[in-house]
Amino acid sequence: MKLCKSLLILLVYTINSYAQQFPQFTQYMYNTISINPAYAGSRNVLSVVGIHRSQWAGLENGPETQTLSAHTPLRNDNLGIGATLIRDQLGYENFTYVYGDFSYTISLNSETKLALGLKAGFTQYNLDEELLVSEAADPLIANLTSGWNPNIGAGILAHTDKWYVGFSAPRLINVDHNQFKIGNVDYAVVDRLVYFLTGGYVFDLNYTVKFKPSFLVKATNGAPLSYDITGNFLFNEKFWLGGSYRINNNTGALGALVDFQINKQMRVGYSYEHPLSDINTYSNGTHEVLLMFEFNKINRVKSPRYF
Repeated sequence: MKLCKSLLILLVYTINSYAQQFPQFTQYMYNTISINPAYAGSRNVLSVVGIHRSQWAGLENGPETQTLSAHTPLRNDNLGIGATLIRDQLGYENFTYVYGDFSYTISLNSETKLALGLKAGFTQYNLDEELLVSEAADPLIANLTSGWNPNIGAGILAHTDKWYVGFSAPRLINVDHNQFKIGNVDYAVVDRLVYFLTGGYVFDLNYTVKFKPSFLVKATNGAPLSYDITGNFLFNEKFWLGGSYRINNNTGALGALVDFQINKQMRVGYSYEHPLSDINTYSNGTHEVLLMFEFNKINRVKSPRYF
């Protein structure tokens, strides 16, 4: 039964879809560098973000994702660099993304900046040894292989201190990790072209409270559109509280988010998602923990950033 559940999770992501879904996060607005290279250096300081996501907690071998990213402006503030490491475990399947980012920013006026970015790196696909050993004689499992494949991406980001909008494609090359057929059914583990449209705005409700709505639209070749809508309230520049809603092919999830700015350098966040599908019968929801560290360079002034 353990093996069957894990294979079910694996096949949810591969059967007839021809598309390996790019990892998703409830707190996407704080991890933009993972999907848009133009974000590199935009916070004006060295910014390091780590996220752990346990999807469908309580379901054995449910998906888990960890990401660690860092980005910073260079001596010339128009240039930014960054790097992202993502580990995405889907049952017995494992994906590892290792990518570097480069951005160039121009000032459109005294407030608005436009950044162009490039992303390049590698994606690794492999299977757990437990599955390979237990099912060594199965021709389906025997056709699954492991390996590293290169890919590139690009993005654009326009922003001020109050709003931002970005468009990106973190994977521009279709990569076929595995493809095989059993009878008349095709199975594939393929990185398809994926697009992200993101945006947000900060409203000053009064002297101590701000409201920041944001959105993310994900379009993957071979998969339905996915929409994330999030609203966060900021109290006294220290405490974020909000909610989120995801729509994906007639299913979705409701979420709650809370973040604490512990000091000028450290921030911690937590989010919970309740799936609006039959999977909620078998799981305890999705949990996500975020840690952010930011380091000011000498003589560099950091203006308030809300995204």
